[in-house]
Amino acid sequence: MSLAIGVDVGGTKIAAGVVDEQGTIIAELRKATPANDTDKVAALISSMAKELAAEHGATSIGIGAAGFVDDARSTVIFAPNLAWRNEPLKDRVEQATGLTTVVENDANAAGWAEARFGAARGANSAVVLTIGTGIGGAIISNSQLVRGSNGFAGELGHFIIRPDGRRCGCGLRGCWERYGSGSALVTEARELSTLDPNLGARMLELADDNPLNITGLHVTQAAKEGDAAALDCYSTLGTWIGRGMAALAAVLDPDVFVLAGGVSEAGDLLREPTIKAFKKQLTARKFRPEPQVLMAQMGNKAGMIGAADLSR
Repeated sequence: MSLAIGVDVGGTKIAAGVVDEQGTIIAELRKATPANDTDKVAALISSMAKELAAEHGATSIGIGAAGFVDDARSTVIFAPNLAWRNEPLKDRVEQATGLTTVVENDANAAGWAEARFGAARGANSAVVLTIGTGIGGAIISNSQLVRGSNGFAGELGHFIIRPDGRRCGCGLRGCWERYGSGSALVTEARELSTLDPNLGARMLELADDNPLNITGLHVTQAAKEGDAAALDCYSTLGTWIGRGMAALAAVLDPDVFVLAGGVSEAGDLLREPTIKAFKKQLTARKFRPEPQVLMAQMGNKAGMIGAADLSR
């Protein structure tokens, strides 16, 4: 049995696990991410991997990290949550552990897990959308992960869906993730509750009557209770996601779209308005097979599982 180690590097925690060829996690470690010290982050990844390898005999390491990873899958060009700039992570970890190591964008790793073991298993082509604070993406074509000429493919949250729209953290205006992410959901809810406190009364009640305290969990709870304003917020979110997916379908023609990430846990609250908008905007709908729209199955360990599998 071939065992590999998958590492999911987050801004607050690092999760590492031993994963078998069926995508099952055999053992797992979690530790806090060292703050403001990239050397300590690399050292901790290495020590966690060495501990797991010594106990379970894993032979390779896959590391999923947010940000841009080069096409050689070795260097983190830019990782905003860890202040990595041209970090030679593969070389550092290989030297410390003696194990073959690859580095992958975290959304690619999570998407690969869905393609191999989850919702998109068996599909020849898929787009996996990781919808959280922003929008990450993984593109699968001919059962292979599409990385692009420089390794940067899949940064789907930053295609322009509304020219001259809201300013994004990347510096541009109108990026998809400013309208189709968890952050966008919260922005919509806060703005609505500020403009009309009566309409947003339930969300305000959950947030101690302060619009700035409204979180995605508050919106979701209110929506599940049938609150009209919260349902409208999800309808708006799903509309923007569906429109973006229709544009991607025109370019990529995938078999499947998978909705993943924290916001996808809202289930049909998100899926139904997304599908409605997607079908409305899908080009040549009556003359083409329609991509399926499915919810992710791998949960918050998808990044770890996908990174491990990509290291084989």
